[in-house]
Amino acid sequence: MTSVRAITEGFAKIPAPIRGAFWMIMAGTILSVMNVLVRDLADEMHPLQLVFFRNLGQLLFMMPWLMKIGLGGLRTTRIKMYTLRGVIGIVTMISFFMAITMMPIAKATAISFSAPIFATLGAALLLGETVRVRRWTATIIGFIGTLIILRPGFVEMDLPILFAIVAAVFLAFSSLIIKSLSSTESPDQITLYMALYLTPLSFLPALFVWQWPDLAMLPWLVALGVLATAGHRSLNRAFAAADASAVMPYDYLRLPVTALIAYIAFGEGVDAWTWAGAAVIAASSIYIARRETKLTHKTAAVPAPEIAAVGEDKGGGR
Repeated sequence: MTSVRAITEGFAKIPAPIRGAFWMIMAGTILSVMNVLVRDLADEMHPLQLVFFRNLGQLLFMMPWLMKIGLGGLRTTRIKMYTLRGVIGIVTMISFFMAITMMPIAKATAISFSAPIFATLGAALLLGETVRVRRWTATIIGFIGTLIILRPGFVEMDLPILFAIVAAVFLAFSSLIIKSLSSTESPDQITLYMALYLTPLSFLPALFVWQWPDLAMLPWLVALGVLATAGHRSLNRAFAAADASAVMPYDYLRLPVTALIAYIAFGEGVDAWTWAGAAVIAASSIYIARRETKLTHKTAAVPAPEIAAVGEDKGGGR
């Protein structure tokens, strides 16, 4: 216990951006492995059932944490935000699981990188935020990157691609909610609430395709729960440790990691269009995140008498 405590205390002394990068790399690697496992298990079980078992596993593996801290760990003043996170999360998860079982995993992952682009559009169109020229320019460039991957008119916009796009859109809003929750809630609390909401929400659609799994599948379903829990705890810790602009670049390592694992497991390749489009999306998304953080810090530095006026401009000058 002493050595574990020493490691924990030593890790806490590492600069926040480095800790955030570590957790984001961990999250990307673990979730890449999980996605490949989902693809493999889909030969034996419907994706809707896999979504349920993924959430059930996460719920069960978070129970020791809840037993340790007691029901007080569920105390929160942000239940509405958690509820919204649950609804958006189930749509995101079902759409992405459907996508990765119907198309190359690396391509679905690359499309998911467009989430920050949709977040900008949502902030402007739904939240009424003011988005300035440079951020719109980066958003348009990122959208061009998405078009490079999809190549509409040259490649058929089939159901798997639509699932991937829907997943990216809802992932955008889910990420915004996670970042908001991270300002007041612990990473473990966010992970537990996610499982509490998504387990029953995912059970309902799973009933329509339900088949009892063979005993041989049980270890793999347990592994699915372990990977899901570890991946999302790492993701929540990354957002809690540092600004999005500091950790986002490391999220794009998911593509080469996923591509490598998918190639080894299934022989799936990644075409040049996907790599090129992903690079354009990554560049624009990183710029958007850095611009967001820079302006947020600038707003925070405004003297107290002007804070109310700034609060009325929902865009924060973006």
